[in-house]
Amino acid sequence: MITDGLIEEAKSLFIHKNKNALQTVGYKEIFTFYNNECTLEEAVENIKKNTRRFAKRQLTWFRKDENTKWFEPHQINEIKTFIGV
Repeated sequence: MITDGLIEEAKSLFIHKNKNALQTVGYKEIFTFYNNECTLEEAVENIKKNTRRFAKRQLTWFRKDENTKWFEPHQINEIKTFIGV
C-alpha cells in the first residue's frame, strides 16, 4: 500500500478524512500521521497490525459460511470449473 502511493493519496483525501469510505485500514492510520498523532513508522506498523486483524476477521467470517468453497492456488482447473469458465 505504501509503495503504491497510499501516503500521497491519503494526503489528497485528508480534507475528507471523516467520510465513512475513508474509515478503512490504511487511510485511518495515515490520517493519524497527518494529524501529528504518531510517526510515519508507527502509522505503517499500525497498518500492518490492523491489516492482519482484518484478514483474521474475514477468515473467521468465511469459515462460518457453509457455502464458501476453498481452493489452493494450484487448483486453477478446479477453480475454472467451479465458476463455469
